[in-house]
Amino acid sequence: MHTEPGDLVAALDIGGTKIAGALVDGRGRLLRRVRRATPADGDAAAVMAAVAAVLGELAAAAEWSGVRAVGIGSAGPVDASAGCVSPVNVPGWRDFPLVAEVTAASGGLPVVLVGDGVAMTAAEHWQGAARGHDNALCMVVSTGVGGGLVLGGRLHPGPTGNAGHIGHISVDLDGDRCACGGRGCVERIASGPNIARRALAEGWRPGADGDASAQAVAAAARAGDEAARASFARAARALAAGIAATATLVEVDVAVVGGGVAGAGEVLFGPLRACLREYAALSFAAGVRVVPARLGADAGLVGAAAAAAGELGLWGLPGNASGI
Repeated sequence: MHTEPGDLVAALDIGGTKIAGALVDGRGRLLRRVRRATPADGDAAAVMAAVAAVLGELAAAAEWSGVRAVGIGSAGPVDASAGCVSPVNVPGWRDFPLVAEVTAASGGLPVVLVGDGVAMTAAEHWQGAARGHDNALCMVVSTGVGGGLVLGGRLHPGPTGNAGHIGHISVDLDGDRCACGGRGCVERIASGPNIARRALAEGWRPGADGDASAQAVAAAARAGDEAARASFARAARALAAGIAATATLVEVDVAVVGGGVAGAGEVLFGPLRACLREYAALSFAAGVRVVPARLGADAGLVGAAAAAAGELGLWGLPGNASGI
C-alpha cells in the first residue's frame, strides 16, 4: 500500500463498558477522540449501532479524508482469521462478523482486527516500555489478564489474533476452575477481582466506604495489612510463573505489565520480580526484566492503529510476524 506521511488510521478500542475511537497519526498522536458506552446488554445490532456511531463521529472530522485503514482492538475471544468477535462481556456478540460490518460502515476501508492484549502490545512496542526490544511480552492485568508478543521485532498476533494470551496459561495444576474452562489459570489468581476475592477470604475487610476492589486491597497492602499483602504476593507468583514460562518458550527479554492492577506499584512489582528470579532459572530466561507499561488508557487505541499499520504497510512500521 502506498502511503504518505500524513496518512491516518481510524482506531477502535471495544470493550464491555466502552467503545472508544480515535484518528491516529504516524507519530502515535490521537487527533480526534470519541467515546460511547457499550450497550453490553443489548442485542448484536444495538452494539454494532454504537460502533457505527463512533465511526460516524470520526468520519465527520475534517481529517477523515486522510484515513487509510481501520484498526480494531477488541475484548475477546476474537478470531481475526474469520473477522469475528465473541467478547465475554458482550453476550449479544457471538461469532459476530465485526470486520465485515466495520468495512461496510467505514466505506470499504481495509480493516485489521486483533485482541485487546495484542493491541496493547503493539502500542507499548511502538511508543512505550517495549520500544527498542525485539522480543517482548506485554500484559494487561485488570478485570482479566491478557497479553501479546513481539518476536523478532514484529508483532506476533498468531492466526486468530490471540497469541500471547498469558492469562490462560495454567500455573496451578490442581487450582480452581477458571471462567475459560481451564484450571489454575494466571487470570484466576492474578486478576483484580480474584485478588480482592482472595484477600476477603483471608480476612481482609474493606474500609468504611465499603470499597472491595483490588485498588482498595492494594492500599491496604501498602498500609501493612497482611491478608492484602498475601493476596498480592500470590498474584505476583502466578504472574511470575507465566512470564517465566513465556520467556523459556520464546526467549523474550522484557515483560511489560499494564492495566489497573499494575497501578498497585511495588506492592505487585516487588514480589513479582522476586518470584521471577525463582522461576526463570535457566540462563536464557533469567535475564527477562519486568517493567510497568507507559501508555495507560490510550494503549488500546494507539495499539489498534499500530497493528493495522504494520499489517498494511503504513508509516514504515514492520509487518506482523504472522498473517492475520
